[in-house]
Amino acid sequence: MAFNDLFIRTARLQPTEATPVWMMRQAGRYMSEYREIRANHTFLEMCYDPDLAVEITLQPVDLIGVDAAILFSDILVLFPGMGLDLEFQTGIGPVINNPIRSLADAKALRFGDPDRDTPYVMESIRIARHELRDKVPLIGFSGAPFTLASYAIEGRGTREFINCKSFMWNEPEGWDVLMSKFTQSIIDYMCAQIDAGAQTIQLFDSWVGFLSPRDYEQRVLPYSKQVLDAVVSYGKGKADDGGDVPVIHFANGATSMIDLVQQAGGNIVGLDWRLDMKRAVNLIDSRFGIQGNIDPISLFASEEEIKAKVVDILEAVGKRPGHIFNLGHGIQKTTDPDKARHFIKTVQEESRRIRS
Repeated sequence: MAFNDLFIRTARLQPTEATPVWMMRQAGRYMSEYREIRANHTFLEMCYDPDLAVEITLQPVDLIGVDAAILFSDILVLFPGMGLDLEFQTGIGPVINNPIRSLADAKALRFGDPDRDTPYVMESIRIARHELRDKVPLIGFSGAPFTLASYAIEGRGTREFINCKSFMWNEPEGWDVLMSKFTQSIIDYMCAQIDAGAQTIQLFDSWVGFLSPRDYEQRVLPYSKQVLDAVVSYGKGKADDGGDVPVIHFANGATSMIDLVQQAGGNIVGLDWRLDMKRAVNLIDSRFGIQGNIDPISLFASEEEIKAKVVDILEAVGKRPGHIFNLGHGIQKTTDPDKARHFIKTVQEESRRIRS
């Protein structure tokens, strides 16, 4: 089997004969094969066990037909090594039992060390690269400084961010200490993933869309830019072929401030579904690739409607280099895997027609 390098070539903005496609959260709960493993293990056990993590990573490659694999892990695995008591509670999700609520709490937080704290992630990457050697590229990832800070301060997922925003506004020194520690820890973590063999890496800013543009520009963008600039620089020439390791920046919900997102940097701008692709092509500078951006709920539509939505996005992009097709956010757990397969196949077939 020949290695499928379409994703890598696209991520480097090279002209390609088709559009690569993968799905955020593609290794997950919508697949019965995943649920069989999950029935016997906690979520963190699966993250911490390289053999299990790799098995889950490979499932959508083998069963759904995506053009890239993304490592099965979680954005919060940095927390325990930094001194945050993390657990996943049934029906709630991640819970931090000692949230950051003061300057003293922020100062007490340790910097993350990938060798000390997350060696299982690096081992998972090394094993996955071996298993994927004749298949597709591997994507590594991390949460962005704001998204990690939001969990650390709130203590769990939220849609209000009252504690996080209050801390950001009322404790500027504590905010800088916290964000600076996350920034350096994320840089070290992402660079270690590159050293372990990640062929592309994505920065997830899952909750940054809950900020106003002014707060993002003043209190978040500088830290995200530090991460992205450092990781882009570190990845230059680090690929197996001597090329660069591309960096994707996905700022969920932030399409209303896409100009600021571009200022943060990276090589590829990830889009949610809230920005029409025709507008995105005009708004995003040609030095960036574009990833996205079909609504994840579209996979609950008929196969004909899915095809129509896919074609609409592909035609909006045209032959512009650097388009990676993806959902606008993670795939829903109740998605029919057959619909996911249809979506993937449709992108692969229709993009070849449109780019020919």
